[in-house]
Amino acid sequence: MAKDRIIAGLDIGSAKITTIIATLSPEGKISVIGVSTVPSKGIKKGVVVDIDEAVEAIAASLESAERMAGYAVSSAYCLVDGTHISSLNSHGVVAVAHQEGEISPSDVARVTEAAQAISIPSSREIIHVIPRGFIVDSQDGVRDPVGMSGIRLEVETNIISGATTVMRNLVKCVQQVGVDVEDLVFGGVAAAEAVLTDTEKELGAVLVDIGGGTTDILVFEDSSPAYATVLPIGGQNLTNDLAIGLRTSLEDAGKIKEKLQVAALGNQKEENQLDISDLGLETKTLSKKTLNEIIKARLQEIFSLVALEVKKSGFAGKLPAGIIICGGAAETAGIAEAAKQVLKMPVRIGQPRGASGLIEEVNGPAFAASIGLLLYGSRLQPERRISLGAARGRVFELLGRMVNWIKSYLP
Repeated sequence: MAKDRIIAGLDIGSAKITTIIATLSPEGKISVIGVSTVPSKGIKKGVVVDIDEAVEAIAASLESAERMAGYAVSSAYCLVDGTHISSLNSHGVVAVAHQEGEISPSDVARVTEAAQAISIPSSREIIHVIPRGFIVDSQDGVRDPVGMSGIRLEVETNIISGATTVMRNLVKCVQQVGVDVEDLVFGGVAAAEAVLTDTEKELGAVLVDIGGGTTDILVFEDSSPAYATVLPIGGQNLTNDLAIGLRTSLEDAGKIKEKLQVAALGNQKEENQLDISDLGLETKTLSKKTLNEIIKARLQEIFSLVALEVKKSGFAGKLPAGIIICGGAAETAGIAEAAKQVLKMPVRIGQPRGASGLIEEVNGPAFAASIGLLLYGSRLQPERRISLGAARGRVFELLGRMVNWIKSYLP
């Protein structure tokens, strides 16, 4: 009888570092057995700026999660983020290998590899090659061509890439705590695994993951990603604005922002003043109107930038499922209203799903990408490892898992 295997995810962000350890049953069910979140150090806007501090923070999060799980992690899936991330759409064509004309998984792997024959700088490396749809002998709209008869096989893909040096530094930090990196996963792709429904992906939607220092944008069209980018702005900018507007420290501004979020969810909605007497500040109350005006201005700026990226993607007006917001700033008071006002489309706050077990600490939108890492990893073969080398070096290592990855996007 097959045993459960252990799967781990490392969400190394600008505001927090989260380690999640889970068991994966033969049926594909994920049960969290260990989780730990610590404040981030050595990471700025998703990029490592101080290796020693980053390693220290990663080690602290990892050790705490390992103690909870009672298991020592040897390998993990790792989140990659930052403004160096970009995407483009590519087309691949191959002739079907078998004389009978029946398309096999190897044909799918070959055509997907052919789509990667693109011109990218040597300083960049491919992270994901995501099939958007196949064409068999001029018949388009094919989801899964395996088993079909045909002579010519084509594929449309979305290729997400990042800066090689940035990813090498991230992998180096993880390896220094004694953990191998199973695969690097773009934050937007991971979050989408946890919060988007199949219907939203099919209709067309835009995922916005607002983290501490960056905002990931992933546009879905016809069940697959079509455009990805990262903005250099996030929840920490909201905290900075509050600190400047209230003439207080960043630490106190963060506490005030959290109090405002709690008040918006609790029974203090109708009150005009926010009680902050328990924070130990000279001021005991603050005007909610003033606080909301400070936050609203920054939220409008963020969603204005999101709107520009959606327009740039070419899918403006073609996303009936609307915008799904997750990330640490998703619970900010008034964020849904600001998004509706700027983007003029339906808005939903995305809650992660797909995992059970000890999920009380990671059950909010701030941990969508963390849970998504486990979901992503559960669909891939466990025995593979990555080796960061030349920009195209990982292409051949990924071919062994390509069919499983493709099938995870099929309805």
